[in-house]
Amino acid sequence: MKTSWIALWFEAPLQSWGGDSRFYRRETMDFPTKSGVLGLICCALGKGGEQKDFLKEFELLSQDCFAFKKESNQCFLSTMYDFQTVGNGYNAKDEWENLHIPKKANGEDAENGSKLVVRGYLQDMAFGVIIEVPNHLAELIKEGLINPFWDLYLGRKNCAPTDFIYRGTFEKENDAENILVDIAKAKDLGMVFKVVDGENYGEDRDVFTLRDVPLQFGENKKYSTRRVTKIPIQEGGPSQ
Repeated sequence: MKTSWIALWFEAPLQSWGGDSRFYRRETMDFPTKSGVLGLICCALGKGGEQKDFLKEFELLSQDCFAFKKESNQCFLSTMYDFQTVGNGYNAKDEWENLHIPKKANGEDAENGSKLVVRGYLQDMAFGVIIEVPNHLAELIKEGLINPFWDLYLGRKNCAPTDFIYRGTFEKENDAENILVDIAKAKDLGMVFKVVDGENYGEDRDVFTLRDVPLQFGENKKYSTRRVTKIPIQEGGPSQ
């Protein structure tokens, strides 16, 4: 399969990229997940439901991420936590509203009705993301990102982007990376770290497994894993 690389720019006061968080404490990863990026692309294209065939196209393709902050605060990643109450004030007799009331595993209403939810957000971050896409989908994705079918957001619906997301389609991954680095330089942002597909061992590098490759969206989500390497960037290093 012939592929291209699409450069994406994610910038907002708040972003949240869920990993393994469940139930009532919803943490954020410190970089965009592949499931989050493909979810955003599905929103852009108006693709709801399971989308198993569409997601299959991306299962073995790569995604790299570059994290940027202001030079004066380059090594500091700030996470904000928000406390919200869910499941309160709904009419249990209404079929739609009843779906919003927390349930036990057996389907019965949870005790005390409402629940306190803790949600984590990254503050004042910018990310350049390069996602590999099949050539036959590249133009469709481009048009969707420029004129999205549904609203686009960076992890959660209250995380609205403050700049354009689509930044070009390229035949070579290095060309996509150069565009993202140029955008960061123009904004006086320095690279904090990058996360690349595969195992790339070395000093200060963190190699780990992410369960963020979506196989099925919808009500019963399914995911596969990928190995990634997180590489810190020293001030004055390769991003400069």
